[in-house]
Amino acid sequence: MSNKDTKDKGKKKKTTAKDDAAATEPTLDAPAKEDAPAKKAGAPDDTVADDAAGVAPAGSAAQPSAPQIGIQSQYVKDLSFENPGAPGSLVGATEPPDIQVNVEVQARALQTDSYEVALHITASGKNGQTTLFILDLTYGAVCRVVGVPKDSIQPVLLVECPRLLFPFARRVLSDATRDGGFPPLMLNPIDFLSLYRQQQQNQSAAADTPAADA
Repeated sequence: MSNKDTKDKGKKKKTTAKDDAAATEPTLDAPAKEDAPAKKAGAPDDTVADDAAGVAPAGSAAQPSAPQIGIQSQYVKDLSFENPGAPGSLVGATEPPDIQVNVEVQARALQTDSYEVALHITASGKNGQTTLFILDLTYGAVCRVVGVPKDSIQPVLLVECPRLLFPFARRVLSDATRDGGFPPLMLNPIDFLSLYRQQQQNQSAAADTPAADA
């Protein structure tokens, strides 16, 4: 190989190196951009990391817990049935007795979030001036109320809880009258909201009435 060929090859190598440098050198028309750092395998994602740390997304607010009403226990607190005219009142009766029913709701606090709610139901059956039976029932339950504002506790105790208890109290009334020899007393559903409003009106009227002078 001659020296001339060697020099030509050296010139070719230098020219190629210059061309490569010009190809990689940034120009004014197309400024060079820095490549984003590659994410390493197994590196935690930013969004996932925020969620794991308990960071709530922007614009979201913590949702309050939903109100909960539960019956922890229920029971017959007081029950009496009087059948003063038996057996004569049970023989030869041609007309159904005239039934009168009175319902009251009572509530009191027990422990934190626990209350006793009691349905006091009195019923009487008459045939003219003759009393056929007298029934007195107090049906109670321990209710747990959670997540309800303080100003709504009373309506919940006097409206919602009695609605849950009423079917069971009605069954006790039905069994008692049937066991006493009369047709089962099946009460119609009670509008406890109207009953609550009526009690509120009665209390307001009593508060507005001035006390009589001694």
